[in-house]
Amino acid sequence: MKLQQCMRYNNRVWHRLPSVALQFLSPSQPRQRRCFTSQGEFSTTPRQYRALETLDNADINHFRTTYFAPERPIILPRRSFCEFPAFERWFEPAPTDPNVCRLNTAYLGQHGAGAFVPLELTQSSSDDTGKTGADGLTFRQFHAPLSLFLDWIRTAETLETQSTRLYLAQCQLLDLPQVLRDDFPTPELVARAGKGDVYDTNVWIGYPPTYTPLHRDPNPNLFVQLAGQKVVRLLSPEDGQKIFGAVRRRLGRSGGREAAAIRGEEMMQGQERAPLEQAVWDDATAVPGLEGYEACLEAGDGMFIPRGWWHSIKGVGTGVTASVNWWFR
Repeated sequence: MKLQQCMRYNNRVWHRLPSVALQFLSPSQPRQRRCFTSQGEFSTTPRQYRALETLDNADINHFRTTYFAPERPIILPRRSFCEFPAFERWFEPAPTDPNVCRLNTAYLGQHGAGAFVPLELTQSSSDDTGKTGADGLTFRQFHAPLSLFLDWIRTAETLETQSTRLYLAQCQLLDLPQVLRDDFPTPELVARAGKGDVYDTNVWIGYPPTYTPLHRDPNPNLFVQLAGQKVVRLLSPEDGQKIFGAVRRRLGRSGGREAAAIRGEEMMQGQERAPLEQAVWDDATAVPGLEGYEACLEAGDGMFIPRGWWHSIKGVGTGVTASVNWWFR
């Protein structure tokens, strides 16, 4: 039976892609496709991070005037993005638990095994580079064939713990074969809310815990969860800059906005990772006077992150976690 389920910034040319309708449905309306979600519970939102508002029902015009134009973050109606072909083709239920998702490595291997993709290697012990962070982790970024990542995924599925982790992070859709790109038609929200131009589309896949440090994007961002769970913490442009700048200056580095490159190596290893993560995620040492938002996303959920809003993302729960995001104008 066929299964159904729910920045690297460069000089790429702006491109316009065919769109797929984004249907905002109320919770009572039936949906044919099924989204896989993990069974783990999200933690209680702390006081300094209020739960981000979720739209129950909306149209493109309402979204544009209420959130896109004034640059306000929002969670779109839950399970609004289950119609992507990727939900059916890229993922499948785990054999031991139908509510936990795993990657369809056979499909991806058939159509894209030779594609060179960006990978992040995190290890729990020191390696020959000596680049061990304060948390005892070493970190490397490199490009390799997708087949290497798929082999690791197959192995990781059989292990209870992994001392070495690979994360397919910020993989540009344009770097994948056309057949895989077609699994992510541009949402109508992206095509119609702004000018209809897509700056970049990226896929993120790994096993929890995954982590993206505090950063800001120069373009509006539609972030969609494909599998598993992720927690996003957001701060306004002003409050995020205060935290980011304070951490950087404490380490004797520039705290300016220009330093906030997404997933730079300095953010993911060495001295910067631990204090930057603590400043956002350790509620006991939260900076007083700042107020942020927290969004808990499961498969099929999407959220709008406005240009300039600071955010950090963690993959949680069990099973594979995967996301896709569109930067647009």
